[in-house]
Amino acid sequence: MAELVLTLSCPDRVGIVHAVAAYLHEAGCNVLDSQQFADRTVAGSSRFFMRVHVETLPAGGSDPASYDDLYSGFTPVAAEFAMDWELHDVAVRPRVLIMVSKAGHCLNDLLYRRAAESLRIDIPLVVGNHRDLEPLATAHGVAFEHVPVDSEPLSVQRAEGRVLDLVSELSIDFVVLARYMRILSPDLCAKLAGRIINIHHSFLPSFKGARPYQQAHAHGVKLIGATAHYVTADLDEGPIIEQEVARVDHTSSPEDLAAIGRDAERVALARAVRWHAEHRVLLHGRRTVIFK
Repeated sequence: MAELVLTLSCPDRVGIVHAVAAYLHEAGCNVLDSQQFADRTVAGSSRFFMRVHVETLPAGGSDPASYDDLYSGFTPVAAEFAMDWELHDVAVRPRVLIMVSKAGHCLNDLLYRRAAESLRIDIPLVVGNHRDLEPLATAHGVAFEHVPVDSEPLSVQRAEGRVLDLVSELSIDFVVLARYMRILSPDLCAKLAGRIINIHHSFLPSFKGARPYQQAHAHGVKLIGATAHYVTADLDEGPIIEQEVARVDHTSSPEDLAAIGRDAERVALARAVRWHAEHRVLLHGRRTVIFK
């Protein structure tokens, strides 16, 4: 037996759930979990989203249906409803490339969760534009590659070219920017659309630029947090996956805010990575639909 996850989105109409359920039943699948959502906020363009987790079962003494059988068999159903869809084998762990700079709290958290099996991903490589976090990656048994980059266009082109080569060579499913402090080019964002997750303090847009925690302290904020989102060419404005917040008050120094913010960043990023790895996140324009 195998476990598979089917995700889909399409224009909303009568019969989608029936068609999906009927096909899975005929293919000998047992539904373990099913979630759906219809977005009707835009008049005349309602869109339907669905995630189904199934297990394949033997039928009539024969072997359970294979991934290839299920994929090819579902294709006509998907075509009938104009679906954007994917089918994933749960046993196959997504391969993740993590990119870092100097702050190690998010990288350390992801590596720990991977080792503890609470985050079912493979991390074949950590890429850093500085070498500061190489010992941390090495201590967790993960290879590290230094890919330096500065503001010169040729340097950016060379570094991003290397990243794309690594994504191809290592069969990377998605990239995580674990406090990687360089802006990615629109070209790279386009080539890896929906496959790069970033973590950022949620002070944007109120506190853009340097020293955001000092700015927040100066303004006397009562809430701080972090936002995990997909990377697009619009800086820090990609579709939001998860946000974590914490209450603070006048007694909190800028250093206190930064420490609380680091905790929020770790939590929000870990959730976003796990949901993406478990195929729970469906893109919906500038938004996301998340089946938890």
